[in-house]
Amino acid sequence: MQIQLLSVPHCTLTSPHVVTSFSSRHQLAKLVGNQHFPSWSVDSFKRVTKFQTRECGGLVRVRCGVVEDDDGFYMRRCVVLARRAIGCTSPNPMVGCVIVKDGKIVGEGFHPKAGQPHAEVFALRDAGDLAENATAYVSLEPCNHYGRTPPCTEALIKAKVKRVVVGMVDPNPIVASKGVDRLRDAGIHVTIGVEEELCKRLNESYIHQMLTGKPFVTLRYSLSVNGHLLDQLGEGVTEAGGYYSNLLQEYDAIILSGSLTEKFSSPISREPCANQPFQIVIASNPCQLPAITKDASKMIIFADKEIATAADLGRKGIETVVLDRIDLTSILEYCNRQGLCSVLLDMRGSFGDLERLLREAIEQNVLQKIVLEVLPFWDESNDGESLVALSGLVKRLKVKNLQSKISNQSIVVEGYLQHR
Repeated sequence: MQIQLLSVPHCTLTSPHVVTSFSSRHQLAKLVGNQHFPSWSVDSFKRVTKFQTRECGGLVRVRCGVVEDDDGFYMRRCVVLARRAIGCTSPNPMVGCVIVKDGKIVGEGFHPKAGQPHAEVFALRDAGDLAENATAYVSLEPCNHYGRTPPCTEALIKAKVKRVVVGMVDPNPIVASKGVDRLRDAGIHVTIGVEEELCKRLNESYIHQMLTGKPFVTLRYSLSVNGHLLDQLGEGVTEAGGYYSNLLQEYDAIILSGSLTEKFSSPISREPCANQPFQIVIASNPCQLPAITKDASKMIIFADKEIATAADLGRKGIETVVLDRIDLTSILEYCNRQGLCSVLLDMRGSFGDLERLLREAIEQNVLQKIVLEVLPFWDESNDGESLVALSGLVKRLKVKNLQSKISNQSIVVEGYLQHR
């Protein structure tokens, strides 16, 4: 019996090929060291004579003989590694790589930051000579071109790996299957599309930008349990580990109402070593402008000529874009020029400041995702403000792939908008 412990959170047991049986979960847990087991039924499993286990974020994966789901298991590990660089790689994708030989992980790596070596390079360095005749798992197709770093295909070929398993083909036109072709031409066996949907979601903003040339736009808003829009966040969600703190580090930029930055300090992620989003402030009143802080270099104000003149923005020390009319197209074009691949439209502050932008996002089909926080109270207040554009959202678009989670006392629902 071989027990190999790996730190891989949020993995699941999906393969029907994992076969063993014990009279109870407790009996199996005792055998492998009282590890925590997921809620699958051991009664449906058949007895075999040999098994291996791997710990997966508190879960123990039973491996019997040759298991076809090994590819999925190691690819999920790649995704976990890749997410260590969340918020740091844009405009590059997040990528993880695992080198496996004789059923053991001998090397791991991830892409930490744009301009630094790719995941394959770190994993091959970690594996050393053990990479020869091994299998390399990588969440995104290895590059085959010279950019700021050499091609990863050549590094894999030089290391004499026997097989490469790819989560998804890179949509970047300068890569797009060229890496796979190069590896196959070198005699390396390549498997494509393992845990493909998981790998796509890891880099949804990067993929969207590559395919459309536009930033990935997400709407975030809050509701009471009786469906009223709220200008607030739930208790604890802005602290480290809260959904909002995590959300901020996932986006390159956040669009905010000027009234919000006037009332509250600018939102920041509390996650360790988080990369803070670029703040795009919509100013509709010369009195509703953010205070200048040490982070002013990561802030820009969009204002019309009247507001800009009244507030004397040219002397405030904050970059300003002055428009005849503030519109979403101009904001997204600015984001593109700055290399910002993902934008969070946060509906707090004055709804009126942002409602026009939301309406444009719906009409132009640029809104891709929603994040809804339901706070645990009933609200009957009426401040005279409503988000009429949300009613249009229900009529025009369908939401797919809905998922929910708990963050402190709030329920958070995420979903993707299905455009016609």
